[in-house]
Amino acid sequence: MTTARTTNAGLKREVGLLPLTFFGTGTILGAGIFVVIGEVLGEAGGLAPLAYLVAAVVAVTTALSYSEMAARVPTAGGPIDYVERAFDRRWLGSLTGWALVIANVVSAATITVGFVAYLSVFVDINHWTTTTVVVVTIASVAALGMKESAWLMMATTLIGIGTLLLVLWVLRDGLLAAPHAVMQAPVQIDGAVGAALLGGAFLAIYSFIGFGDMAQTAEEVRDVKRVLPKAMILSLAIVFVLYMAVSAALVGAGGLGELAGAQAPLVHAVGREGWPELPIALASLAIIVNGALTQVIASARLLYDIGRDGRGAPAVMGWVNARTNTPLLATLAVGAIVLILALFVPLKQLATGTGYAILVVFVAVNASLVVFKQHGQPEDTPNIPLFVPWLGVFVCLGAIVGQLVLHLS
Repeated sequence: MTTARTTNAGLKREVGLLPLTFFGTGTILGAGIFVVIGEVLGEAGGLAPLAYLVAAVVAVTTALSYSEMAARVPTAGGPIDYVERAFDRRWLGSLTGWALVIANVVSAATITVGFVAYLSVFVDINHWTTTTVVVVTIASVAALGMKESAWLMMATTLIGIGTLLLVLWVLRDGLLAAPHAVMQAPVQIDGAVGAALLGGAFLAIYSFIGFGDMAQTAEEVRDVKRVLPKAMILSLAIVFVLYMAVSAALVGAGGLGELAGAQAPLVHAVGREGWPELPIALASLAIIVNGALTQVIASARLLYDIGRDGRGAPAVMGWVNARTNTPLLATLAVGAIVLILALFVPLKQLATGTGYAILVVFVAVNASLVVFKQHGQPEDTPNIPLFVPWLGVFVCLGAIVGQLVLHLS
């Protein structure tokens, strides 16, 4: 038997700044710009770059709070331990943990379904077989080790960034025309301009939220109090620049209704300019799958923490495999659930609920940092100004209320 069954074995710290930054960048990029951009264009029209800007404000405030909390409480449980230690309520931490497990597992299944649908646009495939192969491959990579997963994601993220740079080159005339197009957008939008901007921003928020999954790597990062916060901020900065540039180029290129209705908006945009679509589609798939891989890794670490600490999961979920240095049983369990969801369950309503759950967790993380700061500031952690977590609380609550209003109206 080579499985370490005690929490003393723990996870192995072997990930540095560079692979972790690419891990985070690939996580956030995934479906954010390659898939969701069409929905943002459909909602916000020519104001899409401003919608991404508004969404970035929501994301950045919470990401800064995460960066300090991840240094203060560097555990695989992430928000589970942040909330429990801040409010001294074990049940509150457990509730946060299970909410995140459910959100991440459903998100992984949703991304998998999206990956298969995206692929089917270009290749004739059997959905059941392809879905099974994708999930088994993702779970296998996650089970091999955090270092291996991070290096794989570095490679696929480089492919994704290269693809976006190519898209920007192809649409360079659109990028130059973007400022004028954005200024003209308000008169071209049907209905209230504010509602269109906010609607697009609420959709765009989910293009940024992958940074939260980086917190679950805390027990596998070298020099975690320095590296993890820096990697979070670097990842978000890279993604923000790419989101703004690509959305601006699409707006400047025009034909937004056509792009909004396309299943692969970036591929379609490049195809309109006379470039071959299939290479862009295949490169896009490489980055989309990053999202599913990260969700499986994050879910497994959360389930590992829950099992290890006796929060309602079987204790075996807290075992670390001595050969792979991963929570192997937790990873396999997550992979099995993702496969079942991806094959059998309609995910649209679940995915919508997931978005709300994640925003609630963001509120809790920001509030936790406010409480922690009232008890002092350690010298070896980032010192985020107090107004930042307060702002994070209010903007995340505003996003929840605003989305509820839009859905009910």
